[in-house]
Amino acid sequence: MTRKFSSDIHFVKRYFFIFSFSFFTSGIFAQKSKADSLERLLTVEKTDSNRVKLLWQLAGFVNIYNPDTALILSQQALYLSKEINYIEGQSKSLGALANAILKIGNYPRALELYFQKLKLEEKRDKPRNLSSVLINIGVVHVLQEEYRKALEYYSKADSVIRKYNVEDLKYFIALNLGDAYNRLNISDSAYLYFSQSLELAKSLDDVDLTGTSMTGLGHTYLKLGNYPQSLINYQTAITHLREANDDEILCEATLGIANLYQHLNNNDSAAWYATLSLSIAKKGSFLSHQLEAAQFLTNHYKVNKNIDSAFAYVNHVQELNDSLNSKSSIRESQILSSNEQLRQLEIAENKRIAAKERIQQLQLLFIGIFIPGFFLFTLLLSRIKIHIRIIKILGILSLLILFEYLTLLLHPTVAALTHHTPVYEILIFVAIAALLIPAHHRIEHWLIEKLIRHRAKNPDGQFSIKTVRIKMKKPPG
Repeated sequence: MTRKFSSDIHFVKRYFFIFSFSFFTSGIFAQKSKADSLERLLTVEKTDSNRVKLLWQLAGFVNIYNPDTALILSQQALYLSKEINYIEGQSKSLGALANAILKIGNYPRALELYFQKLKLEEKRDKPRNLSSVLINIGVVHVLQEEYRKALEYYSKADSVIRKYNVEDLKYFIALNLGDAYNRLNISDSAYLYFSQSLELAKSLDDVDLTGTSMTGLGHTYLKLGNYPQSLINYQTAITHLREANDDEILCEATLGIANLYQHLNNNDSAAWYATLSLSIAKKGSFLSHQLEAAQFLTNHYKVNKNIDSAFAYVNHVQELNDSLNSKSSIRESQILSSNEQLRQLEIAENKRIAAKERIQQLQLLFIGIFIPGFFLFTLLLSRIKIHIRIIKILGILSLLILFEYLTLLLHPTVAALTHHTPVYEILIFVAIAALLIPAHHRIEHWLIEKLIRHRAKNPDGQFSIKTVRIKMKKPPG
């Protein structure tokens, strides 16, 4: 599924189409309802892998209206999936965590997490997962205005999608490629990909996607100087976007047609559509779109010598800039807060892991003390009147525990040396077993023979102790 990121996450001059893969935004109320349902399931779920799934799904829904909570949930999912070595869970959790951090506006950290997810997916056979993370990396580069880098990752995603025929991503990769080429002013390539996206949107019978693609084509035709086709695409896009209630892209389409009419020297229509774009942007609280429309109107009235109107919009532009700067400051504060939140979560997780490791070390220490103690206990039993078979069994058990303890101690070292490669681990343990098993049998026979021989010499279990006492009473010399 897909989710459109609002452009007031980050102000990118002109154009649009920032997509990331999470969930459809069907309204905050609907998202809260779904989140509540998942939260109820989470309280009763006992299986760790299912808990991971519920956590990252819940993070995806909560991220729409509360990215801070989404950050905590996705981090919990990531820690749990690592603990149980659940790779799919790690990948999904990394994606959910990156989406939450991207929503806050911390692009470098989001990019870092997407790259971690990419490393996981490159080792797996999940073409859709691989292509979607490549697209998301491209999205972050667009948000940072690194369009060449974005195009590089979009192209990689396109190759995967084409090779493995990932149907549900074909529209979005075509749209994003068209957007990247449009931002780079490579209009022939932009036209090609926007046209592909339009055909796919029509085949999906989706008016929102159709309107989005036609807006892109309107921009491209305008750059190519084909004004009639640009006008047709803008007008049709506006109809579709109104039907789909997609106000954000509608802001782009209406401002695009205003720009077209300005090229056609139709000043009244240019002013009318720019004002409409500003009105829609105010209604949707899209600050960056408001600023674009206000800047357009300021320049438009300056050129047409309408000083009063130009001055009014200059003031409005200043107010919007102040709001955006304030929002930028808030975002910087949120980034610092989210970084600290992540740091505290990492500290808590490291403490939990340290406590778990300490328990394991104490258990190993206890076993290390128990083994010689058990062996001494076996020797002591050989001195009292007890059945020989019990002595044999205890002797065998003490040796078995010793050798299993050695294997337990060696396993982490072997795993580290082989980088957890099962084939190499098996070969090393087979070699160790080839040495330990004969040694085990020889020591076992030697120990049992000594215990039985000692028992045969001291059948009542008292003779040897008395002898020692008598010897101790003898005077020296």
